[in-house]
Amino acid sequence: MDRLTLSRIDEELDSSEVAALCFLCRDVVNRKRLEGIRDAKGLFFRLEEKCLLENELFLSQLLSTIHRADLLRLLETDSRQPEETDAYPVLSDYRVMLYKIYEDMTRENLEKMKFLLSNQLGRRQVETCNTALDVFAEMEKIDLLSNTKLHELQTVLQQLDQQLVLTVERYVKGETQPRPPRISMDYQGVNNPPQPTEPVLSITETRSSYEGESVYPDSQSSFLTDQTEYYAMNHNPHGLCVVINNEEFQGKQLRDRKGTQEDEKALHKVFTHLGFEVVVHNNLTAEDIRLVLKDLSGRDFFADDALVVCVLSHGEKGCVFGTDEKQVSIRELTQPFTSVRARTLAGKPKLFFIQACQGSGYQRGSVPCRPMLRQEEGDKEVEEDAGPVHSETVPSDADFLLGMATVPECKSFRNTSTGSIYIQELCKQLMRSAQSSENDDILAVLTRVNREVSKGQYLYYKQMPEPKYTLTKKLVFKCVS
Repeated sequence: MDRLTLSRIDEELDSSEVAALCFLCRDVVNRKRLEGIRDAKGLFFRLEEKCLLENELFLSQLLSTIHRADLLRLLETDSRQPEETDAYPVLSDYRVMLYKIYEDMTRENLEKMKFLLSNQLGRRQVETCNTALDVFAEMEKIDLLSNTKLHELQTVLQQLDQQLVLTVERYVKGETQPRPPRISMDYQGVNNPPQPTEPVLSITETRSSYEGESVYPDSQSSFLTDQTEYYAMNHNPHGLCVVINNEEFQGKQLRDRKGTQEDEKALHKVFTHLGFEVVVHNNLTAEDIRLVLKDLSGRDFFADDALVVCVLSHGEKGCVFGTDEKQVSIRELTQPFTSVRARTLAGKPKLFFIQACQGSGYQRGSVPCRPMLRQEEGDKEVEEDAGPVHSETVPSDADFLLGMATVPECKSFRNTSTGSIYIQELCKQLMRSAQSSENDDILAVLTRVNREVSKGQYLYYKQMPEPKYTLTKKLVFKCVS
């Protein structure tokens, strides 16, 4: 972010506002790293270490929370459609709730709260607290307060002001106060102008372009010229397409995934046309995901040509999250369907499409280099300067394909109105290929998905999907309905 802008913001913030910003950042910056900060410049350095100032979105939310709309005008506004990432949020509702209590607390109630907590916190610690935020920080130090431990706070507030108690109760019920719209890290766009009823899209990848297109069976196709080169797709239906769609999350760390229903609808429509029976499971915990896949692995796949599993959720590197915010590794998703565990799937394609972030980093773009001269024929001894690749996301067993929305360590983006960038483009390219007279296999389709998604720019950043596979034949999808 522009240093001049940050310097101007620093000049306008007083010490109490800086202290409030530091408190709001305690979930994303280590507490010790925040100690000793006296001005906004110090906080900005800490946020830069976490890559949270690479655009203005996080800072915009911070300034909005402390009601400094005048400083928001120093930042660039974003009038594009709201986009999100399937990663951890960066400013928790828990922190905002505590800030709301701090704002509404009178000096008299602050002194009373300090007195009521003096035995638990210690008189010396209480005397150093100048604001309610200082008290909350001391309570957190001794594990008396957290996003899941609110009983002591509620007990104290009941002795002070019932309105303050209601603020906590609204948080517990999930009825959070209106927040600045967020884009990145599950936040929608900041200061977006009113949107028309029909969203105006800045990137074509976010709309499923097959809407309204005619769908027809490719009954005259003769692409199976070599039966040994292609996976057989002879049954009707071809098999199951299972969609695990996590939208609503139970805890306080992961926000609901607006727009994911559009992905579920698109997948249901496309794979139905491709000849699959589609089964949708909504809002599964981590254990429910495991149980669904375990039950599925016990199916007799003798009359099936293939299996497709799509998981739409939040994620981190090598895993996805259940609605209870617990992790399920990618390996756990695929392992039940290896040839050892699901014998009737042996030799048949097993496709997994994962719409989830795989880290907190951003993909950046760069200008391609000019083509270099070909290597001289005599220079035969060529080595690669890469270490061993350690990955557990693709099993060593044959006939798997894993389509990831993004490369490891990076975020994937989701439009809150029209669905995720990756899934919408995947559905679009699957339909185009299925209706085409060309015999493009799934790898050709995914290459086009890579190309189209990588062309776009999302919240000033890029997204690069990543397919991995151990397929042993070509897999071609054609419309059957």
